[in-house]
Amino acid sequence: MNFSTLFTMQRELDNFIQTNQAIEKDVFREKGLALVVELAELANETRCFKFWSTKGPSERDVILEEYVDSIHFILSIGIEKGFDVLNEWPEGKVNGELTEIFIETITSIQTFIFDPTMENYKSIWIHYGSIASRIGFSYSEIINAYIEKNEKNYTRQRTGY
Repeated sequence: MNFSTLFTMQRELDNFIQTNQAIEKDVFREKGLALVVELAELANETRCFKFWSTKGPSERDVILEEYVDSIHFILSIGIEKGFDVLNEWPEGKVNGELTEIFIETITSIQTFIFDPTMENYKSIWIHYGSIASRIGFSYSEIINAYIEKNEKNYTRQRTGY
């Protein structure tokens, strides 16, 4: 899968938001925190850690939307640091139960925020790829959902979200 289209779409959305919201400061750390929050929202929808509850996970489309919310921020923080040259989803796998993968993904995000290298950036993608695999999302499903959510984000900006 080629990422160049996704980076282009995200760069255009970021520019639109920055212009629309008159943002003039560096928002890398805010985007990093937003990514951690989106990851937590994703975990919450999967309910993988809720050992005390018998209620199952949210519907697949709800979980997918939460997943692609994170993809927006992964792309955006990569753009911020000049890593939008990444052409495809990095190969690699994180083993373990979904809860453990979520915890390790938090660590990978924090590592990148404090040490924004390409290796650490790729680690985030590898962790998210492992989450997708455990949940059962295909890359094409993720891309299609990203494109839909991207347009929804433009609409939200135009309507004062």
